[in-house]
Amino acid sequence: MENKKLKPLGNRILVMRSEAKTSKGGIILPDSAQEKPRQGKVVAVGPGKVDDQGRTQPMDVKVNDTVLFSSYSGTEYKEDYLILSEEDVLAVFA
Repeated sequence: MENKKLKPLGNRILVMRSEAKTSKGGIILPDSAQEKPRQGKVVAVGPGKVDDQGRTQPMDVKVNDTVLFSSYSGTEYKEDYLILSEEDVLAVFA
């Protein structure tokens, strides 16, 4: 996979968004009208944030975690991927 070459820096993570779902009635909305999913699977994780003493703080999320993140967070990468800060992750699905 090409994205394995992309390594997030600091406390950033690379997330592959979940697929958008159709409505219960089977109505398919155009992409411009659909709300993008706010959950996805973690594909890559940075080393962690460096504190004032130069120590790297470990990340709470890891590769293959399914996470929930805030709506307008992160930076889009190649349509289905999102690079976001660990602080933008609201929860990890158990």
